[in-house]
Amino acid sequence: MKFTRKQAIGENLLYVMVWAAIILVPVLNSQMMSEMHINLENVLIAWRQIAPYLIIFVIHNTFLAPRYMLRHKYGKYLLSDLVLIIGVFWLVQIYEKHLADNLIEQTSINVSEAYRQASFSNLEIYWNIILGFFMTGANTGIKLIYQSMRDEQQMEALKRQNLQAEMDYLKYQINPHFFMNTLNNIHALIDIDAESAKSAVIELSKMMRYVLYESGHELISLNRDIQFLKNYIELMRIRYTDDVDIRVEYPRDLPEQVQIPPLLLIVFVENAFKHGISYNHPSFIRIHVEYADGKVYATIRNSRHAAPERRHSVGIGLENVRKRLALIYGDKGYALDIRETDDTYTVKLEIPTLHA
Repeated sequence: MKFTRKQAIGENLLYVMVWAAIILVPVLNSQMMSEMHINLENVLIAWRQIAPYLIIFVIHNTFLAPRYMLRHKYGKYLLSDLVLIIGVFWLVQIYEKHLADNLIEQTSINVSEAYRQASFSNLEIYWNIILGFFMTGANTGIKLIYQSMRDEQQMEALKRQNLQAEMDYLKYQINPHFFMNTLNNIHALIDIDAESAKSAVIELSKMMRYVLYESGHELISLNRDIQFLKNYIELMRIRYTDDVDIRVEYPRDLPEQVQIPPLLLIVFVENAFKHGISYNHPSFIRIHVEYADGKVYATIRNSRHAAPERRHSVGIGLENVRKRLALIYGDKGYALDIRETDDTYTVKLEIPTLHA
């Protein structure tokens, strides 16, 4: 993943900077002590003393920590780390003794001077082991911090993917439910009014184009979503008589940048037609959509009839839209108010506009 590569680059860059500073310290120290003249011999001695730690770090960083520590094999990690540190400084000690003996035999310099020239460290071996453990521990700590950051980012990415998958599921679950009702409406029109049925098919094709090519986006312009509502309402007008008073108010000339998640409003409008219309009593549906101060306000009000079959119930569409709203906006990012009286059912929705 992209952020994982960035984390790895950042971690390795940190190591390079730290070791570059460590390697440059003897040079700077020699320059300061010798007043602008670098003592190359002292620098080389210092670098030789740094070398065992660098070897331990490279092996620990590239092999031991990733293979054992980050895979939670703590016993193997501690044992291998101990073997590595002791092994390196044991070999260094053998090398120093062998080299110092050769220098004494081949030159006339004293023992202490020979040891100073051969030595990789001025410390006892147990101090080197302690410092080695401290260095590998610091390396492990840095790796755990970066690993924690990677895990957190991966969890966030996975959470976003799961939320998107759930929203897509909820959104597309509406489509079969919606089209089933629409096709039933057209079927009812075929025997009654063939011309109206043809007009209904045309309106349905416009709506299907929206669902197939537009609603797959995360956001859609409010203009297009309103056009989808208008197509649906025109389809409903064909089916119902003039006894049903349908009034729609919506803003004109909205900029395309005003965007909302698709297929939110249609659920409430469809619900109004499904439950608010009676063939035996005068019925009405009022739909009002407006945009102001970065928010969309929608009010859908319809008649409510006493017959049990006309009473509202929370179906799959309303339940899904509640879940979608919660996933998209969180608990406080939107306002949904549904109220019933003896003769009216009212839905008020307030959502902020979003940016793609």
